Amino acid sequence: MAKIQMKTPLVEMDGDEMTRIIWQEIKDILITPYVDLKSDYYDLGLVHRNETNDQVTVDSANATKKYGVAVKCATITPNAARMTEYNLKEMWKSPNGTIRAMLDGTVFRTPILVKGITPYIPTWTKPITIARHAYGDVYKNVEMKCPAGAKAELVCTDKDGNETRETIYNFECDGVIQGMHNKSTSISSFAKSVFNFALDTKQDVWFATKDTISKKYDHTFKDIFNEIFENEYKAKFEAAGIEYFYTLIDDAVARVVRSNGGYIWACKNYDGDVMSDMVATAYGSLAMMTSVLVSPDGVYEFEAAHGTVQRHYYKHLKGEETSTNSVATLFAWTGALRKRGELDELPELVNFADCLEKATIKTIEDGIMTGDLYLLSKLENKQKVNTEDFLKAVDERLKALLF
Repeated sequence: MAKIQMKTPLVEMDGDEMTRIIWQEIKDILITPYVDLKSDYYDLGLVHRNETNDQVTVDSANATKKYGVAVKCATITPNAARMTEYNLKEMWKSPNGTIRAMLDGTVFRTPILVKGITPYIPTWTKPITIARHAYGDVYKNVEMKCPAGAKAELVCTDKDGNETRETIYNFECDGVIQGMHNKSTSISSFAKSVFNFALDTKQDVWFATKDTISKKYDHTFKDIFNEIFENEYKAKFEAAGIEYFYTLIDDAVARVVRSNGGYIWACKNYDGDVMSDMVATAYGSLAMMTSVLVSPDGVYEFEAAHGTVQRHYYKHLKGEETSTNSVATLFAWTGALRKRGELDELPELVNFADCLEKATIKTIEDGIMTGDLYLLSKLENKQKVNTEDFLKAVDERLKALLF
């Protein structure tokens, strides 16, 4: 079979540690033998980010705006220990945070369901997609410690120099304060991305905040969502036979636990961070979760939803065998290739991505799986394999589908 041709490059963002190793194995075993891969490559590994003063992250985001589709490997967000380990110039910000802010996108994360792995909440028979706002809140906070006797105030100065003040607290003891912000333009983009994704996937949307407590901050999210839905999407939702409703975040949690799944749960930035991990774990594993950043103007960045698997990487450096789940990284590639094929009208590329996903799921359902899934699986006939052997098993099933 001749290699599948691509018209337009996709942006390729390489990453760190064990996921970087897996990234190359996926390309070598499952992609480049079948696809004449065209990619605009950016090395977002921590070493190169440090060398470029993180300019490479900005460049990769701008390239994504240009080409419309990107695929990203997991990357390190450094802490104090990483500063020493990598001899960093400074504690560079999260690449995901930088890219999300530049693309003004919403992160959609959906569990990958396979037979033999039962969710911890057994009523969840269909996937729950978490739509996470990807701008502001605690991730762009300003914070400080306050000594006893201090008065903390919230001050807003308008363009004419007029001040509005609110007292936060008069500290009788030492304390701490935090300032957060968001933008109406970003909240609007969030709402539109969620509603568009719902129409594309024919799923209901649930949105939840805590507007009864946060009567201005959270209530602004609620108001903007409602206004955009009523003015731009209500008729479209009715025609598609899907629904949108708003509720409090605590009520949403109760509803989610009692539900069967099969909808989009839209969350503010921090809520989405926490709830996506909760949902992923309840379905089985963070390594069995798709993740795509979608901007309101139709730019897509597909990524693995988990970290760089540091523990396995250190074992790999010692020459020890590892059994790292590669499914989320693999599905980042298939998502990007499928979207590239859809946008460029390349049905053979779309079909390849579909077949690769089917082959991956069939491999697991045939009982061949990495260590984390081996512990979770209820299959009687199962075997634990290392990462490379798992990918080779996927390749065998991919060939059967393609040929």
